[in-house]
Amino acid sequence: MKKSKVKNTGLLPNSLKIISSCIRTVSTNASTVVRSAGASVAASIAASADDQRDQVSRINPVKNYMDMKVWILLLLLCCNCSCSSSSRQVIKGENDVVWIVQLSDLHFSVHHPERASDFQESVTRTLSMLNPSLVLITGDLTDGKSKDHLTMKQNEQEWVEYQKTMENVITKSDLDRNIFYDLRGNHDNFGLPTAFDFFSNYSITAQLGRSQSVNTVTLQTSTRNVVFVSFDTTMSTGLRGPTNLFGHPTDQLLTDLNSHLSQWDSTSSTKITFGHFPLSFSAPTSSKNNLQQIFLNQSVTAYLCGHLHSRFGKNLKRRHQETDSSNLIQLNMHPKGTSKKVNDFWELEMGDWRKSRAIRLLAIDKGRVSFLDTDLKTGSKEILILPTYPLDSRYMLNKYKCQSTEDTSHIRALVFSSAIITSVKVKIYDSSRHDMVVLEVSMSKKDNLYTAPWNSKAFVDPSPSRYWLEIQAVDKNGVTVSTELMPFSLNGLRADLSWTWKEFFVMGCQWAELYYPIFWSFYLFVFIILILPKIIISVSKKHYTYKYFKANKGVINGLTWVFAELDSIPFLWNLMLAYLLYLVLCPWISGQVFSNGGQGDRGYMTYKGWVVNFDDLKSLEFIGFPDIMVIVIPHIYFVVLPAVVIIGALAAERAVYQDHVCSLAGKKKDDDDGDDDDGESRSKDHNVSGWMLRKWARGILVIFSLAVCWKHFKNCWALMKAYEMNPLVHFPFYSFSIPLLLAYAFYKAKRL
Repeated sequence: MKKSKVKNTGLLPNSLKIISSCIRTVSTNASTVVRSAGASVAASIAASADDQRDQVSRINPVKNYMDMKVWILLLLLCCNCSCSSSSRQVIKGENDVVWIVQLSDLHFSVHHPERASDFQESVTRTLSMLNPSLVLITGDLTDGKSKDHLTMKQNEQEWVEYQKTMENVITKSDLDRNIFYDLRGNHDNFGLPTAFDFFSNYSITAQLGRSQSVNTVTLQTSTRNVVFVSFDTTMSTGLRGPTNLFGHPTDQLLTDLNSHLSQWDSTSSTKITFGHFPLSFSAPTSSKNNLQQIFLNQSVTAYLCGHLHSRFGKNLKRRHQETDSSNLIQLNMHPKGTSKKVNDFWELEMGDWRKSRAIRLLAIDKGRVSFLDTDLKTGSKEILILPTYPLDSRYMLNKYKCQSTEDTSHIRALVFSSAIITSVKVKIYDSSRHDMVVLEVSMSKKDNLYTAPWNSKAFVDPSPSRYWLEIQAVDKNGVTVSTELMPFSLNGLRADLSWTWKEFFVMGCQWAELYYPIFWSFYLFVFIILILPKIIISVSKKHYTYKYFKANKGVINGLTWVFAELDSIPFLWNLMLAYLLYLVLCPWISGQVFSNGGQGDRGYMTYKGWVVNFDDLKSLEFIGFPDIMVIVIPHIYFVVLPAVVIIGALAAERAVYQDHVCSLAGKKKDDDDGDDDDGESRSKDHNVSGWMLRKWARGILVIFSLAVCWKHFKNCWALMKAYEMNPLVHFPFYSFSIPLLLAYAFYKAKRL
């Protein structure tokens, strides 16, 4: 596809807005200007006749002010033109099919130089072979982590390496610098805003003057426009990790994004957006708006992102539609209640370069989007094949409808090779006939696009997975590459594609909206098991003891008895309740949240977020919400909750042993009255067996307690490294409360 010079679009409306604003400002200050003019005239009357020319200019300051205003307006107009030029780009082409390359999560690191060297070698060769219209790098350009992965802040060496590597890739691949778009990820935002904002100095986006949060590039073909819109939703106040995990779009960004997308008619344009964060890790704005609403309203076809890495799975993709916009959980890749009459779009998260060496080739053929996710672990590929029609039925959208016979008359595929291709064949298998080959035909070439005629009507079927397509290419060196078998459907039906539990965990849950329900569910459960037994005991005439439980076994009676035993250790119960209230009412930790590490960079974290500005104590601003859930949720569910259960079990074990001792005392008295040697022997046996049972039970509880303390110690160590804290000074209650509570519970349970 041929590239052309940048075109400016959408300049006049923005310029008129600025001019209008300036005119309103001038009108507001007109009276002040006139009063200043009068003062200048009075002063000029006392001047000498030789200064009369100068007096004329001073007598008419309004005229001078208006002249200055005109120059200011012209300057603003030029600046606006320049900004619009950098945020809106147009590239012309001749083909109906265009293709782009996406890379993500490079994580260039001073501790792993092979990431940059592999990128320079493999990606350069791949880009030279593909010659894409655009190259999108969707965030996490650098790693920003220490060798132990615990301290997270910017490292200028990594940014220098990134800039050097990209310069070499652009030069050696012989591609235009303007087709490269790199975005800021959360790793590129650790500890900002400070002097460590290296993205603004070293990224391609910054070097090309794309300073806006939203940028558009349009690929114009002979039949339609393909619009790519990028946006940056990283924190405006970037915190150190790990509490820098979510995208934070603002209402202003959504307004700008909507404006960029609405510039083009959806019937003649294909709209694709790209950013760093998946929608499951994007927080709503302050007015509860979200990115998904914008994408659906503007008929976006696909949203390309990164962030999650391949370790969670290879199917990190999700189809969104209008009817599921309010769902907090989507159980499968395709939402329930699928309808062909509503707008929908695909969210396509891709793997990472960091470990997986992932790369994506994405094509738009007459408005239809297809993609190939592969990796360069063994170096650049000799041959890459991407079928563009028919489409994979697993990734169908409601908007994909064939409008003419020309759309369906040929099978189409992009084939790229580092050597000359000698033959390309397409095969179609019928799964209902034992995978028999029902079509095999050679494809003819036009540039990188290969086509083969077929009778598409013969393959229309009510099953979206009956027919499977395979394309095979051979180069002059005898290298043969075949695509993976791909189901296709010509009537818009979708084949099933399910998530694994890990894929569902990161893609199917809207974590920003789920944080508070998860947090308060914990408190509801814990307060029920701590307070409800007290209420039951106070209003009931029953005594929920171990004897009562033995006589009336049941889940409710058992739980009531276990946690009612805590009431027999009131000081321990009060300590637990106080700690739970502390986690809600008080700061958890005090740490360095920015890269500078200065005294003024220390903030305080609560379950609502970080507080770094204390100018107005009556109205504190919390930042880093819901990012702090990566600290809060593991602590309350994997440390506090197990500790509460262990303490309850210790109280119950204490009650059981007390009952055992009392029963032995009663038997011993009976034996003494009867002077029975055999009874005394049996009493000793019971005593030994009870002691052994208690020893085993206590040992199990000790093991569980040590596991909880080890988990808590690892959390505290990670926080110490991440935010440069001393546990005795900066988070003593968080660090020592749980171990001390467990130790005190064992001490009290030991005493009968």
